Amino acid sequence: CLFSSFQLKPHPLSSASPPPLHPLALCNASLVMAASTEAQRSERPRQAVAEAVHVLLLLLFLSSSAAALTTDGLALLALKSAVTDDRSGALAAWLDSDASPCAWTGVTCRRGRVAALALPDRSLSGYIPSELSFLSALQSLTLPGNRLSGPVPAALSAVGGLAELDLSRNNLSGPIPPELGQLSSLSRLDLSANLLYGPLPPAIASLPRLSGVLNLSCNLLSGPIPPAYGGIPAAVSLDLRRNNLSGQIPQVGSLLSQGPTAFAGNPGLCGFPLRNPCPAPKQDPKIPQPNPILKLNSSDATPRPIAAGGRRKPVGTVPILAGVVLVVVASILVLQWHFRRRRVAMGDKAPKNEKGSSPGGFGPAVLAGEERRDGHASEVYAAVDEGFVLELEELLRASAYVVGKSRSGIVYKVVVGRGGSAVAVRRLSEAEDGEAFGGSGGDEWRRQRAFESEAMAIGRAKHPNVVRLLAYYYAPDERLLVYDYISQRHPPRHLHGGPRNPTPPALPWTARLAILQGAARGLAYLHECSPRKHAHGSITSSKILLDDDLKPHISGFGLACLLSSGAQQRLANPASKKQAAGPGTDGYLAPEVPGGEATQRGDVYAFGVVALEVVTGRVAEADLEACVRGAFRKERPLSEVVDPALLHEVHAKQEVLAVFHVALACTEADPELRPRMRAVAESLDRVGGAAAR
Repeated sequence: CLFSSFQLKPHPLSSASPPPLHPLALCNASLVMAASTEAQRSERPRQAVAEAVHVLLLLLFLSSSAAALTTDGLALLALKSAVTDDRSGALAAWLDSDASPCAWTGVTCRRGRVAALALPDRSLSGYIPSELSFLSALQSLTLPGNRLSGPVPAALSAVGGLAELDLSRNNLSGPIPPELGQLSSLSRLDLSANLLYGPLPPAIASLPRLSGVLNLSCNLLSGPIPPAYGGIPAAVSLDLRRNNLSGQIPQVGSLLSQGPTAFAGNPGLCGFPLRNPCPAPKQDPKIPQPNPILKLNSSDATPRPIAAGGRRKPVGTVPILAGVVLVVVASILVLQWHFRRRRVAMGDKAPKNEKGSSPGGFGPAVLAGEERRDGHASEVYAAVDEGFVLELEELLRASAYVVGKSRSGIVYKVVVGRGGSAVAVRRLSEAEDGEAFGGSGGDEWRRQRAFESEAMAIGRAKHPNVVRLLAYYYAPDERLLVYDYISQRHPPRHLHGGPRNPTPPALPWTARLAILQGAARGLAYLHECSPRKHAHGSITSSKILLDDDLKPHISGFGLACLLSSGAQQRLANPASKKQAAGPGTDGYLAPEVPGGEATQRGDVYAFGVVALEVVTGRVAEADLEACVRGAFRKERPLSEVVDPALLHEVHAKQEVLAVFHVALACTEADPELRPRMRAVAESLDRVGGAAAR
């Protein structure tokens, strides 16, 4: 099963084995390669000439005995010749008298061709020769933990099938060859812990199959980070630590979802996600311009007006301002008259509903009430959505069915007429809002205004992935919110089943990814749709409702704002917070949330847990995040944490892995390390590409 490892499947190799190359032809090829190497190492011409002569003499010496050795074997002998110190004796068994190099130490062959060369931690000294580019079937070159020096050969770009290049922990110097961007099969590049200098080549960021690691840390690289690095896939582990990079981190693409660890150790870098803000650009002080209305005489410094018209222009604006003020005042008076007339009309309608309602409906005891405890009626029924035309009397007489209960109240499905449209009505619990809106001894008018203000703020949030508020109803002892009716299905029922369907059919990966993408867009909109920086405060998988097309809709937004001050104080301690969230929601609470109010960082953490629940198929328990993070830290097989129902979808492996990375970034213990919700939504949209939209 391909989910048993985190490595990509190697590319198939050619079955044809090359014939032995004649020594004279090899000498000619070596002369050409030596000339190319000399041109690339123009900084050190003496060393380049010495290396070329050294290789040429070696090949002439071996021409009599290596006539039967393949091209791959001769290229490896060039590496042995370039090694000046082999303390471990790793290359001692590399003999020119062998017919094939496939039995040599560190060499792996497939179908008679050298496919991998691995010599880690062998204390080899010397340089990496360009002749390694003759290994045309090479897929993996790993030489970490040695003492190799000199530049990274640009000739390696000729090895088109190279998928892994690891030259970390050496003494390599010089710039990173931009020619490495031509390795169309490269998925893992590690050049960390060397002495490489110069700028970051933008060509590296455009490697088409880069999907594992891009590690350029612990070098001497300088200059800004090219914006092209924002195009690196979100699944790639980017590491630019401990260099001399400078400038602002580009706020584009996958760079927005990187944590500060990827950029640490670069004193010159600034901007998100680092805590080092970029300095504001310096602006040249503007030279004050002379007043065109005034004229200075060379002999008299007293300003004099040019014309009388200059004094009349400011006076002409006074009537305009006065007219604007009168229009505003008149508009306010008209609105007040309209609201007063509407309250009186609804006060006349309420008694008509006292004597009956349809079976299963709310009934007068729920909505209208006979008499108010304070002795006067102060009811408000207002439509927030312009297209909502359902009157209060129709709502009272409609059939209602309970579809959900929580500490925030009861949710009813209300059907108007036979075969008519349905709406969802949330009746707020008095245990939460009674002190703020219906308590005795307070100012009823202020409580009503506070409720209306919050309800209107909720109604202004309009997004395809957010449940739409249609209307609200306020009375001293009753508060209702009317929403669009969604089928009340949510991801847990599809993943874990329910009382009526304990074994639901498994959701395909495309549907799961679309649910996460839509929910992320909706939550990002709520975070940024208003300068008030709204926070949902209670994101769980059950708050994500799915319609018949499995389109996600975030529900419950704004309910935290309708809590009373007393209730919020009771929820300030961890025990009350968990109790208010409901059973089975401990796993969604961020570590810092139980000690304070709802925050956007807490929403990001809860969404990360929802993402883990979707990709693992497990219930969001308190240890879900720790289990998944531990499995990744120990590099356990992906099949141990992914939902078994997804194992047969081999084509989705890379997308599943990318979503795991996004979820783990959202659930960082330090809230400052978590990405913003907008960056999370953009990262998930890039996972599925344009097809996700």
